[in-house]
Amino acid sequence: MGLDQYLHAKRYTSNSDWRPDEEKQIFSTLAKLANVDEFMDDYSPSITMEVCVAYWRKQNAIHNWFVQNCQDGVDDCQQVHVGREQLEELRKVCRAVLADPSLASILLPTAEGFFFGSTDYDEWYTRGLNYTADKIDKLLTMNDEWYFYYQSSW
Repeated sequence: MGLDQYLHAKRYTSNSDWRPDEEKQIFSTLAKLANVDEFMDDYSPSITMEVCVAYWRKQNAIHNWFVQNCQDGVDDCQQVHVGREQLEELRKVCRAVLADPSLASILLPTAEGFFFGSTDYDEWYTRGLNYTADKIDKLLTMNDEWYFYYQSSW
């Protein structure tokens, strides 16, 4: 029980006539791997892949950032799209706080909540920022066909 946070990457693929051959091959491979190729026809020519690419546990400052910057301040555990620019901004904020911890309560404040974990600016907080910045570095190397979505559960 407590705050669990997920960042998913989603990618649409299709075997439509207008798609490049490489895309059709990806579609075919995925359909076979998922054992659904026999169900696919001209009326269902697409697959959306979804992969959990980041996971946080009780990193309430990171959660608060997503709520304030991607969810219009509404913390309702719904999946929300996160643009690459937003990920870049979060990485920038994490790095700024890591460089100058006195900025933590201003740039990336912790948030209280039902089993959200500690609100101290301690090693756990710092570890979450390091993980987040490093993870975003890797995620932003994914090609532009991948879209990101954040969701929390508590």
